[in-house]
Amino acid sequence: MKTFKSILTYLMAVFMIYGGVNHFLKPAMYVPFIPDFLPTDFINYGSGLLEIVLGIGLLIPKFRYKAALGVLILMLIFLPLHILDVFSDTPAIGSHQAALVRLAVQFLFILWAWFISRKAQA
Repeated sequence: MKTFKSILTYLMAVFMIYGGVNHFLKPAMYVPFIPDFLPTDFINYGSGLLEIVLGIGLLIPKFRYKAALGVLILMLIFLPLHILDVFSDTPAIGSHQAALVRLAVQFLFILWAWFISRKAQA
């Protein structure tokens, strides 16, 4: 089980770092998800930076538990945006099918981060 947890932890770290870097390389991909009343650049680049930091934190045993909790909280914060996208007339992700898949992936990431944070305490 320890090997399985390690694999999931490192894989989550890679996803988080990759996603965070993409906020800087392809910002236009994330902008449609950000509500108009929020400062777009600040939210986009700030969340990208946070994803990178949390991803790196998952790689460092001393910070792994807090980083996993951070990922869990971040994914919960993003959840309403993905739910709204499912019900939007023009989903930011492109189509209603894609929005549903993205919502399912969001729940997967939430469970994944929760699993890593729970196992990190043991």
